[in-house]
Amino acid sequence: MPVVLLTDALIYLLLALALGFALHAARHEHLRAPWRRVGRSRVGVSALVILGCYVVIGLLDNVHFHPREENPTNPDAAVYAPEIVSLLDLWLTPLREHQEKTYSAPFATHLYTKERLELPDGRVIQDYPRLQWGGRHLADPHRDRLADIAWYALRGLLMGLTCWLLVAWLLLWLQARRLGEGLRRTCALAWAGRTPVPWRAALLTLSILLVLGFIAGELAGKYHILGTDKVGEDVFYQSLKGVRTGLVIGTLTTLVMLPAAVLLGIMAGYFRGLADDIIQYLYTILSSIPGVLLIAAAILMFQIYMSNHEEDFTNLVERADLRLLFLCIILGVTSWTGLCRLLRGESLKLREVDYVQSAIALGVSHATVIGRHILPNVLHIVLITLVLDFSGLVLAEAVLSYINIGVDPTMDSWGNMVNGARLELAREPVVWWSLTAAFLFMFTLVLFANLFADVVRDAFDPRLRDAR
Repeated sequence: MPVVLLTDALIYLLLALALGFALHAARHEHLRAPWRRVGRSRVGVSALVILGCYVVIGLLDNVHFHPREENPTNPDAAVYAPEIVSLLDLWLTPLREHQEKTYSAPFATHLYTKERLELPDGRVIQDYPRLQWGGRHLADPHRDRLADIAWYALRGLLMGLTCWLLVAWLLLWLQARRLGEGLRRTCALAWAGRTPVPWRAALLTLSILLVLGFIAGELAGKYHILGTDKVGEDVFYQSLKGVRTGLVIGTLTTLVMLPAAVLLGIMAGYFRGLADDIIQYLYTILSSIPGVLLIAAAILMFQIYMSNHEEDFTNLVERADLRLLFLCIILGVTSWTGLCRLLRGESLKLREVDYVQSAIALGVSHATVIGRHILPNVLHIVLITLVLDFSGLVLAEAVLSYINIGVDPTMDSWGNMVNGARLELAREPVVWWSLTAAFLFMFTLVLFANLFADVVRDAFDPRLRDAR
């Protein structure tokens, strides 16, 4: 039975807005040309492939439903479980259900700490217990583990390369058909890097992703490739689940900050006078309040509300989702002032150009002037700011969760993994893999988001474009 959470609905709305903007940009050359330059950048295309992989994982985790259960009394009657799962949970069912007792290292076959074990002859010894799921197919883990890991890694490598060859052949065949050229010539041009779209960079990046994905898929079915946490949950599964949380924080916050920043910034620069003074006082006062304190106060107040109204939340998933949405709202409220300042300054300059003054002199309404002359000329600032702020918002979730004012502790996120790791690093021996996994996933997303943001900035900034 499908379930649509609040953040799910907003993500779908954001996808619809992005699709609408893409269709609008496709019909206007001044918007299509910068994106064409982004598509011709090797760095931009490679970063887009990596970000696309994150988006696919996030969208799979955005489709929620109640799983159907078997009804022994009436098999024809539909009975649904009270828990809420996603398509990603369904795909990763073995990782979700294969839970160990406590910590285990990556690719381990035994627990990370010694326990009292009773031998068949009655003797009690202190040793590392065998894992219930990790490497359970091995008769002698100490002898066979390395060879078994190498075998499954090789299988994943071959499967990944085969899948990549099929995808590359399909993409290049479509490209050859569109250009009306032979497939062999198209492949030669793509490999030589002489195509308008840098297919070589895109396909090489895709090959790395597919190979790593298939290797991880083969090994994750037999081992905990990133270890397990304190309660025995698979860290690789938690890292993949954290993708949606990071994307939601980075994207839904824009839905909150964008209308206020664009509307107030343009109004302040275009109307000037009293409107400009009021808007300046508003964002100056808001900027004077420490953001962390404002977020902490809002989250604590929301926690009190949820504690006093527990009957309004049917399960923990909806409760955690509402807190995530509230965090996005608070981050949006505290982060719109920077873009508002930029748009105010740009609107002040655009208001004085000849074509805007001519439109005002001819009696054109203010709404028409703003919609046709001001807003289209500040869109590049909006886009550049959004892509640059995305990585900062992803990192903000990790910082806020580290100080316990971020997402709900029951929600899988990289921030909660980092928060739990601070105690794990003080253990003896040190449990390092939770922090490492969160760092790698977060670092990859933020790195390629920043690289893509640099390409978008170079493509949309008219000053950099004219300098070339």
